[in-house]
Amino acid sequence: MEDAYYLGFSLFPGIGPILFARLLKKFGDAKSAWHGSEHAVEEVLKQKLTKDFLAFRESIDLVKERKKLVQNNITLLTLANKKYPTVLRQTPHPPFLLYVKGNSDILSYPKTIGMVGTRKITDYGRRVTEMCTESLVAEQFIIVSGLAFGVDASAHLATVKNNGKTIAVLGCGVDCCTPQTNQYVYDAIIKSGGAIVSTFPPGQSATPGSFPARNAIIAGLSLAVVVTEGAADSGALITANYAKKFHRPVFAVPGPITSSLSAGANNLLKDGAIAVTKAHDILDTLGIMGHQKTLNTQRNQHISKSDNPEEQSILSILESGPLHFDEIVRRMKKDSKTIGSLLSLLELKGMIKSSADGKYFL
Repeated sequence: MEDAYYLGFSLFPGIGPILFARLLKKFGDAKSAWHGSEHAVEEVLKQKLTKDFLAFRESIDLVKERKKLVQNNITLLTLANKKYPTVLRQTPHPPFLLYVKGNSDILSYPKTIGMVGTRKITDYGRRVTEMCTESLVAEQFIIVSGLAFGVDASAHLATVKNNGKTIAVLGCGVDCCTPQTNQYVYDAIIKSGGAIVSTFPPGQSATPGSFPARNAIIAGLSLAVVVTEGAADSGALITANYAKKFHRPVFAVPGPITSSLSAGANNLLKDGAIAVTKAHDILDTLGIMGHQKTLNTQRNQHISKSDNPEEQSILSILESGPLHFDEIVRRMKKDSKTIGSLLSLLELKGMIKSSADGKYFL
């Protein structure tokens, strides 16, 4: 029954993790805090908020609210619950309640990686995101993201495609899908045994102010955060900054300096993020070895050929020896932005390398 009182405090606007922690410290448990006297509650919440809380307390039926959640297959995970994710519990001021739609058990799984980036994803960003996701899923990682357009949706779908599990953290209630056009992603996550998570009550719509809180939860649920593509003002950088505050590794995929959508990731690298130039850089940094046979097979495939005709053309050009970027552009007869993206992707795959003087070689 203690969960019902956690629910009550969550439904009341104005009480976050810090105030709730103070209430628990004073009253000992959520039930006692909920039924506390006006004077005692006021010592923690102050006069105006106490007045609003007392009126709210009288107006709500916690039993009915709990039944609504059960009817909608929504699970509650409170800080008092042993299944509350350990990695999130270790952050400063963790949320005292999580609403979960889907498989709540995966939130306590120890191997989680946040995958975030721009909503205006390029072909390069999509392929990089899918590649990194596939490698992480192969090592049994849970992928955490935010169900937004672009990188988020690509990471979720790539996880499902590779038979993995993924967690989507929302800036609205778990019974809502924001954006609505990503409903198919939402449904695929649930169907594949993943989970939809939020700190906001069911029915609550997303607001501009709710997304930073969502980003903090993505970082808090993740052992590390990967930014695959993002502009200089991308919301993904907020997630990365939270990861830094939580002392979690931040990874970034370098992109073409001619692309504004790579500026955010490139700036992260300047600030000390770990560069991802091949998919297994993440695993190596975290101290997790991949399946050697699989890796060797992948490496051999990368050396032989690429399934992408443009990438294969570059590989064929480089067979005769190292070439400067400008010479590759000239021979390929394409713009430098396109060639930069192709070269970056080939480096990420481990198929080519670059030297300090701007030359690329197999």
